[in-house]
Amino acid sequence: MNMLFAQDPRQMDEDCFVATFGGVYENSPWIARQLWRQKNVPADVETLAGALAEIVDKSDEKKRLALIKAHPDLAGRAALAGTLTEESRHEQTSAGLDHCTSTELEQFQDFNERYKARFGFPFVMAVKGADRQRILAAFSARIGNEQETELNRAVREIHKIARLRLEEIARNA
Repeated sequence: MNMLFAQDPRQMDEDCFVATFGGVYENSPWIARQLWRQKNVPADVETLAGALAEIVDKSDEKKRLALIKAHPDLAGRAALAGTLTEESRHEQTSAGLDHCTSTELEQFQDFNERYKARFGFPFVMAVKGADRQRILAAFSARIGNEQETELNRAVREIHKIARLRLEEIARNA
């Protein structure tokens, strides 16, 4: 069954819509704003997720790269400093990234640095429901990929994150 929101997004004004859905894509409220301005806002999670994803997918590579770069490192400096967005903090905590051993933390930092050096953007993975070992294994498996493969994978992972965030909004409204 497709989830609905407590407040119908079609009835929201632009400021309310962007305040509600602007954080679905990390630090990228332009995506929600662009959808609202198209005047074709869906009312349910599945269709809204698809409409937002379509905006990202139709964006030029520069915008998609900026979107990827808006994501924090997993168990990285922002997490340690407590400066993650509320959504990212919740997701990383749900995967146990706030309980890394010193060895795991070193592994995450090493992978983060190597991955960004290789690809020019952070490793992105929808971590909700994953654990530290699974995330580290994904890092290890993906670091050898080609640039285009990882760029496309990052966008797919971002769409998964966005959908999970929309479901969270619908559940908690």
